[in-house]
Amino acid sequence: MSHTLGIRQAQKQKTRQALLDAALGLLEEQSLSSLGLREVTRAVGVAPTAFYRHFRSTADLGVELVEEALGSLHPMIESTVSATGDSDDRIERAVGLIARHVDAYPAHVRFIARERHGGVQPVREAIRRQLARFAEEVKVALAEHPESAGWSEEDLLMLAGLYVDQMLVTASQFLEAMEGAAEDRERVARLAVQRMRLISIGRHHWKE
Repeated sequence: MSHTLGIRQAQKQKTRQALLDAALGLLEEQSLSSLGLREVTRAVGVAPTAFYRHFRSTADLGVELVEEALGSLHPMIESTVSATGDSDDRIERAVGLIARHVDAYPAHVRFIARERHGGVQPVREAIRRQLARFAEEVKVALAEHPESAGWSEEDLLMLAGLYVDQMLVTASQFLEAMEGAAEDRERVARLAVQRMRLISIGRHHWKE
C-alpha cells in the first residue's frame, strides 16, 4: 500500500511541476493576468479539472512560480555581500553571479521582471515579501563588515535595499542583452559595477 501511495505522490508531484513548467513557458510571451488555466492544462495534456488538484487559481500558481524563481536565490544573494574580500571584489563577484543566473534561468528572471508590477496582486505581494527577505538577509551580512560600525539598523536596511534593487535592475538588463552581441553584455556588466561602486562610495560617506 505504501509503495502505491508513493507512486501516486510522485506522479502528482510530476504533474504539478509540469503545470509550473508549462505556465512558465507560456509566460514568456504574455502576462500572468492574461494566462488561462486551459492553456496550461492543454500544454501539459491533462483535463482542466486536474489543475485544481494542484492550484486554487492561476494566481496561486503564480505565487508558486515566485517561490521557485526567487526562493533558490537566497544563498547567492548572501554570498555576494559576504565579508570575504574588499568592496570591489564583492561587487565584481555579485555582477558575475547575476550574469550566470540570468543565463541559467532566463524565463524565471523575465517572469519576475514582468510580474513585479503586474496586475495579479497575490503575485506582486509574494515578490515583495521575497525581496523584503533578501533585504533583511543582506542587512545582516552588511552588519558584519567593518565599515558598518556605528550604522543603525534602519540605515543598514536602506543600504541593503539599494543593493537588492540594483541586483534586480542588473538581472533585467542582462536579460535584455542576451540576444545581443558580446559587447552588450560587457556594457551591462560595466555599468552594473559602476552603479554598485557608486552605492559603495556613498556608503563610506554617509552621515546621519
